[in-house]
Amino acid sequence: MNFQPKFDSAELASPLPTPEDDRRSRTILFRLSLVGFVTALVARAVDPIVPPIARELAVDPHAVALLSTAFALPFALVQPILGPVADMVGKIRVMLACLAVLLGATLLCALATNYPTLLTARIIAGVASGGIFPVGIAVIGDLIPMKERQVAIGRWLAAVISGNLLGATLAGVIGDLFGWRAVFFVFSAGGLFALVTAVVTLRAAARDHVTRFDIAGIPSRYAAVLKNPRAKVCFGAVFTEGIVIFGLFPFVALLLLSGGEQRSSIAGLVLAGFSIGGIVYALTVRMLVARWRPDQLMIAGAIVAGLALGLAALELSWPVELAAFTVLGVGFYTLHGSIQVQVTELSTQARGAAVSLHSFSFFVGHASGPVLYGFGIGHFGAGPTLAVTATVIVLVGFVCARLLRERPAV
Repeated sequence: MNFQPKFDSAELASPLPTPEDDRRSRTILFRLSLVGFVTALVARAVDPIVPPIARELAVDPHAVALLSTAFALPFALVQPILGPVADMVGKIRVMLACLAVLLGATLLCALATNYPTLLTARIIAGVASGGIFPVGIAVIGDLIPMKERQVAIGRWLAAVISGNLLGATLAGVIGDLFGWRAVFFVFSAGGLFALVTAVVTLRAAARDHVTRFDIAGIPSRYAAVLKNPRAKVCFGAVFTEGIVIFGLFPFVALLLLSGGEQRSSIAGLVLAGFSIGGIVYALTVRMLVARWRPDQLMIAGAIVAGLALGLAALELSWPVELAAFTVLGVGFYTLHGSIQVQVTELSTQARGAAVSLHSFSFFVGHASGPVLYGFGIGHFGAGPTLAVTATVIVLVGFVCARLLRERPAV
């Protein structure tokens, strides 16, 4: 079976990008990175302010903690709709519309006087975010040539990961100084700045690549993606990544507790190590791509992630766990970024749909992971469970490297 990427004749016939085209593309991506950064800030806003929200609204803290799920689950479920819509009405246009909705939802969080209102606002915020990050990856696929695409995606990830890393930290500081509502007001101000900047500077770009809106055409766009035999490899791989990597995160505090560390702040620090590893990847991706082929990066990233999971399985002191999760972040993003590049070429005419299926697959794995980890740790212990998941992620890297390797045309 030939797994060579499929390219449209129109794309093959199109002229090479000029230096002016290149500058324009990079300007667009810089503006959109601000949008991605602000979106990531909002995504992590609730995590450190659960107790004060619970106190003021007189709600069980466990219910308030579900606000994170209320954000993440709609993010995943909306993917099959927003991806094809972005292909039809314009990807940047959809991103800006979703940012406006996200801004309104965040303001509603700040003004909420009861838990149902706050919950509804976070659900809306999750839906809106689902039209920003994955669609941003599709925009990169449209603007950046294949040979430079992994570097561009790495820069986009750097903005998003930085937002994730800073979101919880800033929310905690602002919440302590000014109260939990101030967190949402401040993040709303950041969203407004990003929206105004993007609307003013990207009006022309927002009109590019717009076709006729046809909801009946959505199934054909997914059919175009899924007929590519590489699709099942990409989507199966990221589904497994979601289980193996992100499914572990809810159990980090328990792993640390087994090593004698009871402080929640340390658990948060260890988890932050994963984001730090992602930033390390983003800063070094140009060098990595220059030195190694994509299939080699897949194998290397998987091996590094597997070794990090093995180190985490030893349940040692928190500095060791912090180092393990930092290394895990480097390995994961090296593997994941290499797969993302392949996803952007599954269908050049339905990139939004392809990236949305990619994101949907990953988040379904993300949601399934804690259940499977809970079963494994409860029945076999943390060590054996992590040994199995370390082996699985290494196998994912080798399988992807074999089946997604670039092949000459036959």
